[in-house]
Amino acid sequence: MIISLAVSAIFLSSVSGQEGADYLMRARALRNSGKMDEALAGINRAVINVKDYRLLLERAEINMSKNDVSGAISDFNEADKLMPGSGEYGLARIYARKGDAQTSVYHLANSMNSAFKKSEKEILLEASFSRIESTPEWRQFWKKEWYTGLEKNMSELEYDVSGGKTTEANEILSEIKDNYPGSDEAVYCEALVCLASGKTIEAVKSISGITQQNPGNEKYLNLLAKAQLASSNPAGASETYTSLLNRGSEDAGLLLSRAECYRKTGESDKALADINKYLEYYPGDKNALSLAGKSAATAGDNLKALEYFSENLKQHPDDAGCYIDRGNSYLNARSWDWAIKDYSMSLDLKPGNPEAWLNMGVAQLNQGKADEACFDFRQAFNLGNRKAADLINRNCIK
Repeated sequence: MIISLAVSAIFLSSVSGQEGADYLMRARALRNSGKMDEALAGINRAVINVKDYRLLLERAEINMSKNDVSGAISDFNEADKLMPGSGEYGLARIYARKGDAQTSVYHLANSMNSAFKKSEKEILLEASFSRIESTPEWRQFWKKEWYTGLEKNMSELEYDVSGGKTTEANEILSEIKDNYPGSDEAVYCEALVCLASGKTIEAVKSISGITQQNPGNEKYLNLLAKAQLASSNPAGASETYTSLLNRGSEDAGLLLSRAECYRKTGESDKALADINKYLEYYPGDKNALSLAGKSAATAGDNLKALEYFSENLKQHPDDAGCYIDRGNSYLNARSWDWAIKDYSMSLDLKPGNPEAWLNMGVAQLNQGKADEACFDFRQAFNLGNRKAADLINRNCIK
């Protein structure tokens, strides 16, 4: 809740923030793929050119992965100088790994009193603290009430929403609105529950007001974009994602989210530009290649779509969805036999997919194989695809 406000303060739509985000995206992708030396080299270049505490935090994480404890401690401390409180949680983790409970809880307390406060769940799930969980210092730390009633309510509400428990979430929302009427947090929670309940217009209306008052709050902007997309406003969502990226968000996934919006608005060139940038960070990513193929197909370039889908299958040969993507592209190109082969392969891997059965039936029908098509349509219908009923009535009932 408070974290996003602090993080956004360093962005302020600055050029350095955007540059730092690009370095971060690249370094994080390399770190996630285990290329620590490349990640470290990139960050080392970045910290010379860009003054951004997030770069120091990322280098600290890389140093921790390379067991360079002194380097990590130095980076966390330097990050703290640029943005007070930003390195405290990292320092708490490091000293916990060293078994120094007293120093660890000291830094953890500093973190809890800063804008970079972590949730109780995140702290308790952090493996670094397992070494000091049985110490008196750790037990004493948790005797203090670190979270306000509002923070606890919000955490519980977000958990219920993530689990689809909208009834329970609504009950907590009522309590929040009663105790904190008109607060930004209450408005955010109301928007969150509205979106989870399918009330997308209400969600957009609620969250729009507080994003205007808090233009740098990533949490609010992310929810606004999701609500806009859910309310069939991909153009508005793309603008919100652009705002997040321009402010220096290091979340590379925003590129794919914006690309999906661009695809829906018919701006395929922009969509593919975002996807290809994401693929620079994560080559061979399944979701990115799938979205690239769909964007090319939306633009009417079926040959390019087939290239992306075929590359995805090369990278993920055992994924049923990748076969369906390419099968759909062959179906659009009226290449019935190739479509049937891909749908058949997808069903070998995942036989319960009604879309694959239905589309394979359409391809079979266009090849003049009525009996095979009717079998496929019935399979699709039995798996819950209502569109199959019309095809059965028109082609399979004599």
